[in-house]
Amino acid sequence: MAGKKKEVSLQVSVTNEEQWGEMLSTKGLTVVDIYQQWCGPCRAVVSLFRKIKNELGDDLLHFATAEADSIDALERYRGRCEPTFLFYGGGELVGVLRGANAPLLQRLVVEELVKEKRVLEDGAERRVVKDEGLVDGEDEDEEETVENDHSDDDVLVPPHKSYTVAIIKPDVVAHGKASEIIMKIQDAGFQILAHDERTLTEDEARVFYQHKEDQPYFQELVEFMASGPSHVLVISQTDASADVVPVWREFIGPADVQEARRDKPDR
Repeated sequence: MAGKKKEVSLQVSVTNEEQWGEMLSTKGLTVVDIYQQWCGPCRAVVSLFRKIKNELGDDLLHFATAEADSIDALERYRGRCEPTFLFYGGGELVGVLRGANAPLLQRLVVEELVKEKRVLEDGAERRVVKDEGLVDGEDEDEEETVENDHSDDDVLVPPHKSYTVAIIKPDVVAHGKASEIIMKIQDAGFQILAHDERTLTEDEARVFYQHKEDQPYFQELVEFMASGPSHVLVISQTDASADVVPVWREFIGPADVQEARRDKPDR
């Protein structure tokens, strides 16, 4: 009787220089979850990565985890708490994403895989980026020049630009109010870097609302967010140095419904 096949790990574990070099030499696109030794990889995105891998079934798509404490090239990522995902193609950095925002992460994986396949199959030029966590201050001018040379399709979110992800919920979309809300956002001075209309999976909703997982209504919220199309927006400000998060929170008002109705009746 044949023995049971050993399940192949979705993410390759990289914990030393030799493994890092092997990872960089892998053909195709590799999405690397950079983590700190004390906290481990971001578990919340594993189910999303598995879903993407199963849906695409592409041998050129790879996932890995890398321990920043053990790899010299990741020295500048040490001590950082925010989840960081680096995208490598041909041993070069081609994309960066901070934060475990499932819709944005899924979109970037698909987009970067398409670009890498164009490089490998059609001889297209590989667009290389530099991340603020890997470059010294003396390289900042060069980095800015490289970023400004890219079109919006090439660089989704510039590394130095503060951004947040917002979702226009299914009930609002169903009532035809999405365009009105987007206009209000733009009129308030926000810049929409990316806009995607899609139906979230329950796994994606769980990742996006993981800060509410202790609430009794969490599962109901997850099911609601996966019940129909939403509009996913990547929002920033025109001033690249400004922190968009506190301004955005002030704009949308309190999370508590009763408090919001009292303080922001027009929202």
